[in-house]
Amino acid sequence: MLDTAIKLLTKITDKGYEAYLVGGFVRDYLLGIKSSDIDVTTSATPKELMEIFNDYCLPTNEYGSVTITFNKIRFEITTFRKEFTYKDNRHPEEIIYIKNLKEDLLRRDFTINAICMDKDKKIIDPLDGRKDLEKRELHTIKSPETVFNDDVLRILRAIRFATTLDFTIGTLEKNAIIENKYLLDSLSMERKKQELDKIFSSPNAIKGITLLKELELAEVLNLNNLTKIKPCSQLIGIWTQLEVDDIYPFSNNEKDLMKNIRKVLNSSPTNPLTLYNCGLYPAVVAGELMNYSNKEINEAYLNLAIHKQSDLAVTTEEILKSINHEAGSFLKDLYEYIIKEVLTRKIPNEKEDILRISKQYLKEEYNESR
Repeated sequence: MLDTAIKLLTKITDKGYEAYLVGGFVRDYLLGIKSSDIDVTTSATPKELMEIFNDYCLPTNEYGSVTITFNKIRFEITTFRKEFTYKDNRHPEEIIYIKNLKEDLLRRDFTINAICMDKDKKIIDPLDGRKDLEKRELHTIKSPETVFNDDVLRILRAIRFATTLDFTIGTLEKNAIIENKYLLDSLSMERKKQELDKIFSSPNAIKGITLLKELELAEVLNLNNLTKIKPCSQLIGIWTQLEVDDIYPFSNNEKDLMKNIRKVLNSSPTNPLTLYNCGLYPAVVAGELMNYSNKEINEAYLNLAIHKQSDLAVTTEEILKSINHEAGSFLKDLYEYIIKEVLTRKIPNEKEDILRISKQYLKEEYNESR
């Protein structure tokens, strides 16, 4: 991918413009981390880029960015620019295109994200971001108050970078986060969750959770259970413990999954009825939080007498014929009873045994004898 990106830079510079790789890709390259998210900054305007790349270039937004498909790879390219007066603590109200790389870099968030690479793979670092990389420290380009007020998302990005890269946030930056934490109220729950997902899904998530607590962000982020969180390798396991299903945007499937994980937490991940009703994955996630091994849970799941209703050795038609009864609402309760008896090994999963207890159940529960 880097070779393709270099060819892209060369195509732009051959037309007389400046062009550099910038941001996370260069940072990760210097840290020896594999990355596929490549951003390009250039002195060429969107109109000039569209003339160079023709149909392979599409405007992305009103802030001077375009998306270019080059050798089947998509690149985000932004023209050098200055930004003025940020609205909603996120977006600039005005931008102007400029021709100076350093001025463009000054609008960015952290020094480690303002390192560039040219077409000869030479590192361009006018803001000394490489020194902070070597010290593994996170510092803002301008004063922390200015950087966080311009774009409040940078508060969460600071914690995310410190977590995923295992960096230390500078003292001035930490103080500014605490002082400006109220700005996070203006951020949508969707954007908050996107950053928190990256923090919580990191192998170093415990550091991110510690930082969120240390920087007093739990309340403003509605993460009131943060102090009770246990480490979990599964992102959904962290969110389950936080109990913010109705505050943050989750899909119905995610909400159902968290409900099932909580059911397992209130039972046991090796309990046959719990495994059957909640499923293997919720049991594995809950089991990690309860210090069960995956081997224990997988063995318990494999040893279930049945894994779904259709595994029963009898059909609905056979049950109805045996009890001489038409289908009705009683079937739901009957099946729950049969499944429970089979799963707890009180009866084998055999046709004769299931039909026998079906008749017995109807007689005892509905006072029917057929």
